[in-house]
Amino acid sequence: MEGTPARVVIGMDAHKRSVTIEVMTGGESIVGKGRLATDRDGLAAMRRYVQAWPEHVWATEGCQGIGRHVANRLLAEGEQVLDVPPKLSARARVFATGQGRKTDATDAHSVALVGTRMSGLRPVVNDEQLAVLRILVDRRRSLGEEHTRKMSQVHHLLLELIPGGAKKELSAAQAKALLATVRPRDAAGKTRRRVAAELVADLERIYQRKKAANKELTALVAATGTTLMDLNGIGPSSAARLLVEVGDITRFPDNNHFGSWTGTAAIDASSGDNVRHRLSRGGNRQINRVLHIMATVQLRNPTEGRAYFDRCKARGKTSNESMRPLKRRLSDIVYRTMVNDAARHMATGPGGQRGNDSDSSAVGSQPHTNSSDKPLPGPATTHRRTRLAAAS
Repeated sequence: MEGTPARVVIGMDAHKRSVTIEVMTGGESIVGKGRLATDRDGLAAMRRYVQAWPEHVWATEGCQGIGRHVANRLLAEGEQVLDVPPKLSARARVFATGQGRKTDATDAHSVALVGTRMSGLRPVVNDEQLAVLRILVDRRRSLGEEHTRKMSQVHHLLLELIPGGAKKELSAAQAKALLATVRPRDAAGKTRRRVAAELVADLERIYQRKKAANKELTALVAATGTTLMDLNGIGPSSAARLLVEVGDITRFPDNNHFGSWTGTAAIDASSGDNVRHRLSRGGNRQINRVLHIMATVQLRNPTEGRAYFDRCKARGKTSNESMRPLKRRLSDIVYRTMVNDAARHMATGPGGQRGNDSDSSAVGSQPHTNSSDKPLPGPATTHRRTRLAAAS
């Protein structure tokens, strides 16, 4: 190789035990490729291999999933890593192969193409605070899922032990009290009661763990300086999930793009004079669930969200049709809250005063603040190619 090697993008398709890489120049010429293990020896071999291109940037798919472990190790070595959304790499794969065939090599090629052609790809950062939040919020979610599963089993057993079973909203203490009133005499009934008692004991332990997890999450979320928990319907788990999934809120140009990402923006399905929109089933489903919980909490209380929902129903919409615009407006409020938090942190440091941003104020957690009912936004303005920064 003559002269100084040009800047390159290293596209990587990561798995648990191996990665497939492809080295691509700015002119989309392939100058290297390979498959390596993800153990210590494999990572060392990969670092030696890319030394032939001193100025490089890594483009990796799945940095929030299966590719996170490799991306974090690259960051620890001082490398620059870009996160390639799976949708972009899938589209590039279709155009590159013609058939959309999916192999590790074609995946690495499509990731390298996206990294070379697209601007605005989000750089992966090693944020310890968000990493801790992600671990704890995932643990809190698994505790909730375990609680739901065991409570379902308790309900099934109580239905066989007590005529009519128990009420829907049942706590572990209430289930324990109900079991105390049951004295089955047959072997099957005694076994049902014993298993139900064991499940109730498990539920009591899970409750204590959930309580401790909520307390820890509350303290950590408060330490970030966010005001998300001031919104009606946003608790510590929801706030933590928003922080770890959104990352840098400024990567969204406006509330419409954020609504598209959350899956709350309607999809335009108009044809000719028939103007209609349909429900989006895309977007980040975890954040969509956070917004659904937020809407449900507001509907249970006399809030502006409840009033807006009732106004939608008064105009002839069904409950589901009224829930969709409510979630969209709550998405706008969450977006403005996070934008305001980011602006405050970038202002004058801790204790600094924000400027006059009343135009984008969330005004509490109420969905009446100039929220948009627009469908999915149009394409964002992008440049043809990514500027390849020098390696760290």
